[in-house]
Amino acid sequence: MQKGLVIRSTGSWYDVRNTDGHIYQGRLKGKFKIAGLKVTNPIAVGDRVIFDVEDEAENTAVITDIEPRENYIIRQSVHKTAHGHILAANLDQAVLLATLTLPRTSLGFIDRFLVSAESFRIPTAVVFNKSDILNEEGIAYQQEIMDMYERIGYNCLSTSATEGIGVDEFRQLLDHKVTLLSGHSGVGKSSLVNAIAPDLNLRTNEVSTFANKGVHTTTFAEMFELAPDTYIIDTPGIKELGLMDTSKEEISHYFPEMRDRLNQCRFHNCLHLNEPGCAIKDAVAEGDIAESRYMSYLSMMEGGDNRR
Repeated sequence: MQKGLVIRSTGSWYDVRNTDGHIYQGRLKGKFKIAGLKVTNPIAVGDRVIFDVEDEAENTAVITDIEPRENYIIRQSVHKTAHGHILAANLDQAVLLATLTLPRTSLGFIDRFLVSAESFRIPTAVVFNKSDILNEEGIAYQQEIMDMYERIGYNCLSTSATEGIGVDEFRQLLDHKVTLLSGHSGVGKSSLVNAIAPDLNLRTNEVSTFANKGVHTTTFAEMFELAPDTYIIDTPGIKELGLMDTSKEEISHYFPEMRDRLNQCRFHNCLHLNEPGCAIKDAVAEGDIAESRYMSYLSMMEGGDNRR
């Protein structure tokens, strides 16, 4: 029996690296369920597992158990809405790559990602890529958005993989951490990683100008080692991000600017919708909470679409 780290998931098979650095092709032993968690993938990249070598010649192994997770990021399954899909586990931080055009990342999508990470207390940074294709107005707007997120405690970077802008800062952001990289298809995750680690040679693809949407180039979640103690988990592009296991009463707790004001409302169970004496609505009216953030909050309360 050995301990290992799941570094790649293809659905039914997993690449598992043991403590000596040897990688086995692992599969699950029979039905594998985690109590209280309905997911389409019981094991995710980043999981620490217990396994038995099945066949040395074939380099196969059977995963018998999973060690307790420190955290994970989960989204609603696209195919089974009552189930979740775990993006990655045991993270030091998450980095969301966003673009204001080709393709456009909506503020609603950014906010849902931040709420998902906040719910497991995973520090998150937002990296705005493709800054080289923005005109002056676009650059000013991007700075406005970055300022808004930095005011509430999120680290933001402006980068361009093609021009080398912000690439060194991006590399420093990842140092000595296990980082989940996420975002829509086409935002330039692979290009940005190739800019700091060209030996990985991740496959890239042009954005489809017909639909202004990215073409999927990452098919499976996979962990890469950039340097000792520095790992990234590259994930397939996400079209939408449905929240999982988050009650309406909890959502405002995952907005830092709302969390700071929760004890200021007249009613302790205020949902910040139509209640009188709501400190959150007052802060929005006074410009102390960004209107876009409050609109994202309302959308999450309604369970609505996040791609706007």
